[in-house]
This record gives sequence, C-alpha cells and structure tokens, in this order.
Amino acid sequence: MAQAYGPDEGKEIAPGVRMIEVSQREAIIPGYKTVKMLDFVFQPESHAPQETMESDMVCLMTEGEVRVVQNGQEFRAKKGDVYTCATGTTEEDWNEGNVAAVMRVILLLPA
Repeated sequence: MAQAYGPDEGKEIAPGVRMIEVSQREAIIPGYKTVKMLDFVFQPESHAPQETMESDMVCLMTEGEVRVVQNGQEFRAKKGDVYTCATGTTEEDWNEGNVAAVMRVILLLPA
C-alpha cells in the first residue's frame, strides 16, 4: 500500500496536486548523476497543467488513476501501471475519479 500523506505535506504544484520528495541518491547508471524519487498526490477532480519534462523518468501509479496526455497522445494510467518520459516530453494529467491518486516518479538526473 502506498504511503498515506496528509493534506499539507509536500509542495502544492497545482490546485489539488502536491509533490512530496521521497528520496535521493547518487546514480551508477552511465550518463546520470542522481536518481530522485517523488510522489505526486492528485486529489479527486484535480489537474496538473501541461509541463515539459526536464529529465528522463519512470512513472508508476501506486494508487488511483489519472488521465495522461503525453506528447498529444492520451491514455489512462491505473494503479500498478508504469510508463516513461524522456527529456523534452510534454505531459498533462487529470484525476477524474473520486479518490486520491498517487504517481511515483523516479527522476534520472544527468551528470
């Protein structure tokens, strides 16, 4: 089960969407200096506006579901789904459900 977060934990990045820094460590993968783990908590009916990714990353839905538009392609990321973003990818997310959704993001930060 995903970590339960309080309503004020982390930093609000959009109304109803909070970013919680979970962990950070030096990476041993060539081309990357740091790996950083974040949880994004989407309250019901919340929306994260389009953003351009500044690094490569792996995303895992640990709770709930979000509608994702990535580089103009739409899909639903449900609990247990994993997907990736490359540097320069655009993404916009919506939690259209009635329960909170948690997206765990593993950032691969370049050297």
